[in-house]
Amino acid sequence: MQGGSSGIGYGLKYQARCISDVKADRDHTSFLTGTLSLKEENEVHLLRLSSGGSELICVGLFSHPNEIWDLASCPFDQRVFSTVFSTGDSYGAAIWQIPEPYGQSNSSTLECVASLDAHVGKINCVLWCPSGKSDQLISMDEQNLVLWSLDCSKRSAEVLSKESAGMRHSLSGGAWNPHDVNSVAATCESSIQFWDLRTMKKVNSIERAHVRNVDYNIKREHIFVTADDESSIHVWDLRKAKVPVQELPGHTHWTWAVRCNPEYEELILSVGTDSAVNLWFASASSEMKTSESSVEASRKRVNPLLNSYTDYEDSVYGLAWSSREPWIFASLSYDGRVVIESVKPFLPRR
Repeated sequence: MQGGSSGIGYGLKYQARCISDVKADRDHTSFLTGTLSLKEENEVHLLRLSSGGSELICVGLFSHPNEIWDLASCPFDQRVFSTVFSTGDSYGAAIWQIPEPYGQSNSSTLECVASLDAHVGKINCVLWCPSGKSDQLISMDEQNLVLWSLDCSKRSAEVLSKESAGMRHSLSGGAWNPHDVNSVAATCESSIQFWDLRTMKKVNSIERAHVRNVDYNIKREHIFVTADDESSIHVWDLRKAKVPVQELPGHTHWTWAVRCNPEYEELILSVGTDSAVNLWFASASSEMKTSESSVEASRKRVNPLLNSYTDYEDSVYGLAWSSREPWIFASLSYDGRVVIESVKPFLPRR
């Protein structure tokens, strides 16, 4: 099914790549996004959906010293978030706190809680522990995983452990398993690696070239989704990880990110450099496979593409479901356009 966009838009002043749901905000549907301008002072925007759901309002505008390549909101404190940033010559990562009071009339200065300074090369992402009020987080560069303990009250972050993925592997990103706080998936050029944080050792892997992005299904313990460079999307059952249990067509160009819905286990969103956001219906069960290969089974299914949102003029890089209202998502294109959409018409019947 093809559709344009009936979404609610908001424009950033500069280019941007990353957006995050503010999970800790229980009273509002909120998102954080940051800009990517090398020559200008960058900004972090705190966006909130109005109570009537008809307007996206900037309730906080904050200056950020460098271009933002990754941004993630703290799952237990709505004023705290992480960024990975570049000065043009080097990369850094830090934990920030939004000052109070704040507003959009003037650009407020963020308070730096801690600098994640255990890296030398290019930093790719920061992952927050998805379980409860854990003070642990992970930062990942091209060669290393670093496990941190964060103390916001003391404004400090301590390295708990650090491990190299090896010279043959170049890490590009990852996801923390919401069903097992000791397990993290990391993507690299030739495989998906699964790490046990208790030992900081790789315990398993899926040989898969050029996986760009990964996400866990929050509602199904063993289900895992990948976005591949060649544009396709694969659904995996980690108990039988030799082959995917379902293949989705993905995008006409690179599929950049995938996100499983936090409440409706069959719904997956993807964004790509074809300037589209796609909503998929994906069976999250390995039992759907018979003696057929996953590719053959997928071809015989009804078209899994529920809708394609195409109201963009540039590549779409940022994507986030709302955890508070799981039928709502935010997407972000490189030209700084944020769009809020509702998938209510496509929710599975229960």
